[in-house]
Amino acid sequence: MRIRIKGILTFLLAAGVLCGFSMETAAQKKQRKDADTLSFPDLYLDTVNVKKTSFINDYSMIGIQGGAGLSEVLWNPSYNQKFRFSPYEVGIFYTRYGKMFGYMPYFGIQAGVVYGKQGYQFKADKETGWVTKLSGATGAAFSYIDMPVMAHAHVDFWKMKLTINLGYFLGYRLTIDRYGDDVADDKRHSFEPYEYRFDYGLRGGIGFGFVFDPIEIHIGATYKQSLRSLYKADYYSEYYYRYAYPMNIIISAGIHYQITRRVGKTRKELKAQAREEIFNPQFEK
Repeated sequence: MRIRIKGILTFLLAAGVLCGFSMETAAQKKQRKDADTLSFPDLYLDTVNVKKTSFINDYSMIGIQGGAGLSEVLWNPSYNQKFRFSPYEVGIFYTRYGKMFGYMPYFGIQAGVVYGKQGYQFKADKETGWVTKLSGATGAAFSYIDMPVMAHAHVDFWKMKLTINLGYFLGYRLTIDRYGDDVADDKRHSFEPYEYRFDYGLRGGIGFGFVFDPIEIHIGATYKQSLRSLYKADYYSEYYYRYAYPMNIIISAGIHYQITRRVGKTRKELKAQAREEIFNPQFEK
């Protein structure tokens, strides 16, 4: 009889212990479930210490670029000429960086509006001393406004970056100034009827930059090649065509401001990571 009572008490004690563990586990599950449904305020999430990574985001920037360079014209037939100093080119550029295939952060697109000057300057032939003249001028300079759109590639390292641009531009020649003693007064600052004012062509260059988030300082060399002649090919003769394609080599520097975050996780991503750390103890930083 004693053995039977002792066995019953042992069974009841064991059942009670198992029931207690079961109830504790259910309570823990309920507490975790309730915690998962909590909504923490942004101010609290902002205070959570989250380790930031160093990957490059898809980001944008806007900046001002200015410089000077040399210009000449590719003539056909050719003339004796020398480079003409282009006193300035200044522009506003918007740059948008993005990842190719979702993980290659080396590409982007750049577009802008540019105002500058270019021209040509003839020089005397060494043997004859003859200097070519167009509309009585031995040289000319014209101002232009261009709208370039270029593919942009970059490689970032430390606090620097290397850049390569290549694309096209649409432009318009605004004014012209002709130089020489034989230029008529009515032609000195006006375009001839056979001269083109709309322009288009290729534009590209290489450069490097210093990165001080959110400011970037860029220095580069740009080559601009017009694909439209300065004048109609048959203006001089309907049998012998003539062409003139201006080109520029420009050295420039500029300052750009990052509109969005360049490196590290964005504010939205940091908050998402903070929630994961709070609600999931197994989350790996």
